[in-house]
Amino acid sequence: MKLIVQIPALNERETIAAVIADVPRTIPGISAVEVLVIDDGCTDDTVTVALRAGADHVVRHTANKGLANAYQTGIDTALRLGADLIVNTDADHQYPGREIATLVQPIIQGKADIVVGDRQVQHIEHFSPLKKTLQHLGSSVVRWASETDVPDTVSGFRALTREAALRTFVTTDFSYTIEALIQAGKRRLTIVAVPITTNYVERPSRLHRGNWNFIKRQAAIIARTYATHEPLKVFSYLAAFLFTPGALLLIWAFYIFLGRRMEWFVQSRSNDQSLLVGSILILMALFVFLIGLLADLVGGVRRIQQEVLYRVRTIQVDDEAWRRNASARLDALETALTEESAPTTPKT
Repeated sequence: MKLIVQIPALNERETIAAVIADVPRTIPGISAVEVLVIDDGCTDDTVTVALRAGADHVVRHTANKGLANAYQTGIDTALRLGADLIVNTDADHQYPGREIATLVQPIIQGKADIVVGDRQVQHIEHFSPLKKTLQHLGSSVVRWASETDVPDTVSGFRALTREAALRTFVTTDFSYTIEALIQAGKRRLTIVAVPITTNYVERPSRLHRGNWNFIKRQAAIIARTYATHEPLKVFSYLAAFLFTPGALLLIWAFYIFLGRRMEWFVQSRSNDQSLLVGSILILMALFVFLIGLLADLVGGVRRIQQEVLYRVRTIQVDDEAWRRNASARLDALETALTEESAPTTPKT
């Protein structure tokens, strides 16, 4: 089983060498371990430092495309390189390399398709109480949206099988963690969380501009990804939100109408406003629900497209594997023929 450890990097010359040196090259159950660095538009000598430190492969973006795109590029490249197992880790050395062996064990044992490292946020001393609370609330929302049981949903330290990687395709340009997790949950992949330790990182995050910016952008990803996979449910909720007050207003309008006929109160009492607003809300609810039905039909087409994409990627990866094997056999054959045709020195 071949493991590729991918490291998305943007100007990480200070830490990239330590990250690569910390990657274990021998793990029980793994035949080969290789390191892939994704250069996401670095303007310093991160790549040079990485190669000197022992990186086996480097793939480059001509400009900074964001963490999510770097992650997807790493997944695609690792698959083409023949990875049976992919581990993603950060270039700032937040995740110790010794934890990689722990991370991949559930996959080696055949118990998981994806493994997420649980940083045990509540026990991280340098996290503020506010950040711990926000992490807990955010992870709770993502667990609900993804129908998974992952405690630390924004952890970037994760391992994927070849099959799970083939079914992963991130579309956001901000962060892959939540979208990939919701995708995996909706596709019924087996996801396991394992507790890990972390290193202290001094520099501020380059992904976002503070907690509230991070929350805003991640909330948008959750809403969009969940709506993509559950459009009818989402639009039904919205329709119910409009339908409930509309129905109450119409009931109130009918009560006024009945009261005037039964002479419960004076004839001058009007129900025009309740009737108008209630009717508008009911029509809006019906319109939103119909949009949900259309979105659900489009979702069926999307699922077919995802399956087609999966099969195309599988064919491409298998073709790359066949080419590598054919090239290796031809090289071995050429070497054998060269050795046979080499002149032998006569014995004296």
